[in-house]
Amino acid sequence: MTGEDAGMGVEQRIADGSAVLGVVGLGYVGLPLVVEMAEAGHRVIGFDVVGDKVVLINEGTSYIPDVPAERLSALVEAGFVEATMDFSRAGECDAIAICVPTPLDERKAPDTSYMEAAAGAVAPHLKSDVLVTLESTTYPGTTEEVIQPILESGGLRVGTDLFLAFSPERVDPGNQTHHTRNTPKVVGGVTPACTRTAVTLYERFIDTVVPVSSTRAAEMTKLLENIFRSVNIALVNELLQLSERMDIDMWEVIDAAKTKPFGFMPFYPGPGLGGHCIPIDPFYLSWKAREYDFHTEFIELSGKINEDMPYYVVRRLMDALNRQRKALADARILILGVAYKANIDDVRESPAIKIAELLRDKAADIVYHDSFVAEFEVLGGAVPSVALTEEEVARADAVLIVTDHHDVDYALVVGNAQLVLDTRNVLRAFDDEKVVRF
Repeated sequence: MTGEDAGMGVEQRIADGSAVLGVVGLGYVGLPLVVEMAEAGHRVIGFDVVGDKVVLINEGTSYIPDVPAERLSALVEAGFVEATMDFSRAGECDAIAICVPTPLDERKAPDTSYMEAAAGAVAPHLKSDVLVTLESTTYPGTTEEVIQPILESGGLRVGTDLFLAFSPERVDPGNQTHHTRNTPKVVGGVTPACTRTAVTLYERFIDTVVPVSSTRAAEMTKLLENIFRSVNIALVNELLQLSERMDIDMWEVIDAAKTKPFGFMPFYPGPGLGGHCIPIDPFYLSWKAREYDFHTEFIELSGKINEDMPYYVVRRLMDALNRQRKALADARILILGVAYKANIDDVRESPAIKIAELLRDKAADIVYHDSFVAEFEVLGGAVPSVALTEEEVARADAVLIVTDHHDVDYALVVGNAQLVLDTRNVLRAFDDEKVVRF
């Protein structure tokens, strides 16, 4: 098979809709991908090591807020979607997307064990003429240096009978405007045939596909996107702290600056970064850069500033309580919102975790309300969410708004609270001396 012809078999099966597709990892990235693939007419097999997820999917029950149960159940009933823990069924697939977590270890180095395990689980069962794409965010070089050798261990060779590409996920949980289908998809393959085949796959169910020259370029693209956000959020977080000392409202400044129609993009301060991307992804690159005797100073500085924000929140809360002649020790603190962003149930890397730990270390009495998160693990114990009532708010010495969920009755909060520290500027419409603006 020539380089020009390589991939034409699987590419043709993908193009005519007969290809069976697989997705490894059925979380916030994988399950929406499964649904889009199936709605494009493909039979899709979802793989996961968590049995509860497999059972729920096969029942047509969605555990991902961005995937309505009715969408999933219709596809399951029609036979387009099924889930399994049996990775030998990877042999049925013409194309497989790997969508597993890529956390950092305790030294802030990339933990590629989930990706390696996923690749290792499917590798022995891959048939010839198959496409594998990696969607897990990682450092440049991972696809070829880590994943390719694992996939080739069974005898298949990339570029001829195995096609390998990287296409970074761009999921924004809770976003009602941009979702899997209408968010452009960047794709870079190990060889031109790999890129072409992967583009053919994603064009089946993604509105816009953007090919790049290599897997490394695609890997770096995702890191650039998140480093850009991390650095700019760190900038406004630092300016927020300066503005406090200068008695300037940083939120007013940002609103004024964004009236400029060019050369400015608004970013907003907050209690710290959360989620599965922005607090983590920049460190993949700073770790990899050390191989090249290069220090990513912007990345490391922005990481330090953003990681310090929970400490700043607690200091501001202590100062506000002191002005009311109250100590933080033994004070009852009601945290509003523990998810990492508004209107979702995801607490991964949420700044509320560190804030709660710091408050506990200072002997505060902590309760929380979050209609999206029924239980919150704080210092090893599962704490249930309390009802947001007038009595609960009034009992608290201070209310701390960490996440600005839209379903909160903020008028009830302001009307009954003794003190409110608003880290999200959600109370901008309330003119009340008990509200401390971040």
